[in-house]
Amino acid sequence: MQRILVVDDDRDTCEALQMILSREGYEVSIATSGDVALTQLHTQEVDLLLCDVKMPEMDGLALLRQVKAEDSEAVMVMMSGYHDVAAAVEAMKQGAFDYLVKPLGRNDVLRAIQRALAMRALRVENLALKRQVRDQIARTQVIGSSPPWRRVCELVEQVAPSRATVLLMGESGTGKEVLAGLLHRLSERATQPFIVLNAAAMPATLLEAELFGYEKGAFTGATHRKPGHFELADGGTLFLDEIGDMPPEVQVKLLRVLQDGTFQRLGGTHTLQVNVRVVAATNKDLVQEVAAERFRQDLYYRLNVIAIRLPPLRERRQDIPLLLAHFLQKYSEQNDKAVTEIQHEALQRLQAYAWPGNVRELENVIERAVVLAPGPTISLADLSLDESLRLTLHPDDCFVLPANATLAQVERELICQALQRSNGNRQAAARQLKIGTSTLYRKLKEYHLM
Repeated sequence: MQRILVVDDDRDTCEALQMILSREGYEVSIATSGDVALTQLHTQEVDLLLCDVKMPEMDGLALLRQVKAEDSEAVMVMMSGYHDVAAAVEAMKQGAFDYLVKPLGRNDVLRAIQRALAMRALRVENLALKRQVRDQIARTQVIGSSPPWRRVCELVEQVAPSRATVLLMGESGTGKEVLAGLLHRLSERATQPFIVLNAAAMPATLLEAELFGYEKGAFTGATHRKPGHFELADGGTLFLDEIGDMPPEVQVKLLRVLQDGTFQRLGGTHTLQVNVRVVAATNKDLVQEVAAERFRQDLYYRLNVIAIRLPPLRERRQDIPLLLAHFLQKYSEQNDKAVTEIQHEALQRLQAYAWPGNVRELENVIERAVVLAPGPTISLADLSLDESLRLTLHPDDCFVLPANATLAQVERELICQALQRSNGNRQAAARQLKIGTSTLYRKLKEYHLM
């Protein structure tokens, strides 16, 4: 049921409109002042406000500005007497949908409300479609289909809409900043700032200034006021990378912000309030850091509301062909080269390597290979890998596809190799792939393997 809020300092007008609109099937509330209307907007969802322009204290224009400032999806229809038409026109310029001139006619009121609600429905639908497209684009930027990576992405999607602090744990180069960005883009904060700050190798005073900002004269060289990262991220997300390296004296101040959202700039006396979601990341074992008294236990518990462990690349080798395809396309376009494939031996070598630098190391290797490749195919010589890559290969753990292979091609090849290893035994192949037999049968039909 659509909900309408009637706002007019004349209670008789409010009650008359409430009776008319209720008979048409709308749920109607009334407010006899702008302040009362704002209180109701903060406590219940309203689809449309039917508001008088001229009211004491907060008039209709002031209420309209407040509603727009709070980014409410409610649409407003203004009411005015003949002498208030200029104010009503000004309200239209500021975002009101329509205005009605008193005395009000029943049919005029109903037509205006029907048009306004129809427009609101289209606007809400359009926003929903834009959000779906935005979310889909966000998901395509996180590459991988292996079970460990899928579990991580599923957890990210589950917690993204919440306000909870998230702690991302994993080795360097596993994609913590990428997932922090996904958490932001899939949240209600997606249109607000996403600010990144690396806490590693930064002196305590400088880190504190970067986090909280400073006032003019706070220290030598502070010639002007500068907002900190928390201010810049207000309404959005602040990603604190390498949180395990944060100096203890800054940890206690970070804890306060996480608890109540308040802080002071360096050299300032005014307390600031922000609404920021914090996503932290570390490649350290914070439990050990707490035990060694290098990291505050209370801060660890405050950060560890939602903990997500990112698997190293060696635990998700199945994703290497997809990552290769992505990096080949990315760096071919950046370097204006047509490198589209990778040699069989080169791919085997890449899949056999342990990747201590994880995805970041793989990306660097492929960027270098694209630059050095004389033709459209990357060879083993183009990789310029160090001796640690010259390991015993395990062909059973590798498979070869074109660098621009699709996810369907990768999945089909995995199924074919599992069937080969199991000598055609479908139940054994399903166990190898860690999927149900019915799922395997469905995939066999989908890829015309039956």
